[in-house]
Amino acid sequence: MKLINGKEVADTIKKTIALEVAEMVNNGQRAPRLAAVIVGSDPASLTYVGHKERACEQVGFESELLTFDESITQEELLAVIHKLNTDPLTDGFIVQLPLPKHINEEEVINAINPNKDVDGFHPSNVGRLMTGEDTFISATPFGIVELLDFYNIETSGKHCVVVGRSNIVGRPIANLLSQKNKVGDATVTICHSRTKDIGHYTRMADILIVAVGVHNMITADMVKEGAVVIDVGMHRIKDETKKTGYHLAGDVDFEGVAPKCSMITPVPGGVGPMTIIALMKNTIKAIKYRNDK
Repeated sequence: MKLINGKEVADTIKKTIALEVAEMVNNGQRAPRLAAVIVGSDPASLTYVGHKERACEQVGFESELLTFDESITQEELLAVIHKLNTDPLTDGFIVQLPLPKHINEEEVINAINPNKDVDGFHPSNVGRLMTGEDTFISATPFGIVELLDFYNIETSGKHCVVVGRSNIVGRPIANLLSQKNKVGDATVTICHSRTKDIGHYTRMADILIVAVGVHNMITADMVKEGAVVIDVGMHRIKDETKKTGYHLAGDVDFEGVAPKCSMITPVPGGVGPMTIIALMKNTIKAIKYRNDK
């Protein structure tokens, strides 16, 4: 069994991005600028955005964090998005999800300029992804593809089973792996909460990607020998032995499943660090899109 070390891969790619940014600046361009909008004080969201800011500093990006109280109105948030859409110094931005219940997430996503939508959630970018066009790929699927590519994990002709059908992870990664590209040409099965006997399908997987949001849902008896397992889940489990009062775990029972795998992502340190890499790569892509016009 070999660990797929997302942190190591992310650190390696950051060095490449830093060189690209340095070259841009040396050629008279300004550094890329990535902004994040966060509403409320969700701990996981604050942690993620904090990691993003540190990563931007490491590679030479400029970053901006716009924080708002949960009481912000839909109209006020849309005004913030409009300002970022029209700001020539902002190359890309994200609106951190989830948003408070009184905010219509769909309307917010639709309001983002597709050319600055580095999260890849706007319907225009989702549509381009589905048809195989060059576009912004949402962060988690992008991160998964980067890991598969970095570790030279063969996907062509393999059976990939995706557990989870969200628009953020399950559907886009299934689409990417089925396309004709370097990390693609797989036969893909999507399972979800209404799938009967999920284990029947997961045991057939050469590559098993789990993004269902249920702690330890995938157990050893559901995985075949030699499979590659990508665990997207992230759960805070109460743990009084930790200073934080919790430890992080995934959708896969790591201790039970790992001995059966050829390769597996840990939680934390697997897919998570790669999502910020995806945002930075998408931001550079946004600059290239603008310059090509």
